[in-house]
Amino acid sequence: MARLPRLVVPHQPHHVIQRGVDRQVIFHDTADHLFFLACLRDAARRFQVAIHAYVLMPNHLHLLVTPADQTGLARMMQWIGRHYVPHFNQKYHRSGTLWQGRYRTAVLDAERYLMLCSRYIDLNPVRAGLVAHAGEYPWSSYQHHVGIKSDALVTDHALYWALGNTPFEREAAYKRLIEEGLDEQEVRMLSEATLKGWALGSDQFKNGLEKQAKRRVQPSRRGRPARDVLVKAL
Repeated sequence: MARLPRLVVPHQPHHVIQRGVDRQVIFHDTADHLFFLACLRDAARRFQVAIHAYVLMPNHLHLLVTPADQTGLARMMQWIGRHYVPHFNQKYHRSGTLWQGRYRTAVLDAERYLMLCSRYIDLNPVRAGLVAHAGEYPWSSYQHHVGIKSDALVTDHALYWALGNTPFEREAAYKRLIEEGLDEQEVRMLSEATLKGWALGSDQFKNGLEKQAKRRVQPSRRGRPARDVLVKAL
């Protein structure tokens, strides 16, 4: 079966995962992280992609983004690859690709899943056992979201602003959400949707996307067709 083209919807949030080839390390030291973040910041501005949350893990990365148009996300990721990968290869005396195939993405129903995805991303280092608390990890958007430091890379989404009327209220509310954590079902749902390229949202949201994109955005239902569908087909 032919692979469906990647689904990108302007002005909708997307969860993005990019992995290192064979799960190899893609960030070895502080300089690697800083160089990648500089590439990401420049590319996001160049191609009009808002970055709402991010985390750079040793062998993969997550982004929560909203592209302004149909091509901006792909162009941003390609631009990063053209700048970060040659830099990484030259520094570590290697050649060839750094990424495990193409990046994966899922379009999100913002009202239901944007803040959930932001928490999923900021808690990734904790789930991986790299730190005991999200605030201890320097390469994510968590410190920005709770007011420890301002991060020029991050564009706060309107739903983050809705957490409170003042920066203090928003930061405290986000911290409480992080402390609540995520259950395994939520983690699995976000991961699977992104890795398989399916939209994540209500049935109404996904049906609307299918009409807009003129393609499937969710898995086909399993099982035999209903009897009335078979009758119509005959």
